[in-house]
Amino acid sequence: MYEVLLPVDESDERATAQATAITDLPGDADEIHVTIFHSFTDNPSGASVSQLQSARRARDVLEEAGIEYTMDESSGQPATEILDVAEELDADLVCLGGRKRSPAGKVLFGSVTQSVLLDTDRSVLIAHTDEEDED
Repeated sequence: MYEVLLPVDESDERATAQATAITDLPGDADEIHVTIFHSFTDNPSGASVSQLQSARRARDVLEEAGIEYTMDESSGQPATEILDVAEELDADLVCLGGRKRSPAGKVLFGSVTQSVLLDTDRSVLIAHTDEEDED
């Protein structure tokens, strides 16, 4: 079984792109298991990952492709939580959502994607969208 970690944020477009990238992986759907994951940094209402529209979009894409999945969540800094969950799952692949970033956006804001890429020894797939950060 090929274990994939699919961390989602609040972007439906990125979550859909990530799930679609997973459906395009070689091999049979029944050989892949995906954990759809979200790390809450501020969650006063007590929401769960299954309540996030982005997680539901990713789930729908995976279900349509016949790929088995589970949903998981935690609280904390997203990059740290992603790395910890990837380790716990012994994930073969982490599929992150990328986006275009302006030069100012790259300097001013930290990047979860960049942190995960620099701090993991696991394979990382970046599923790009046309979304762009605003400065």
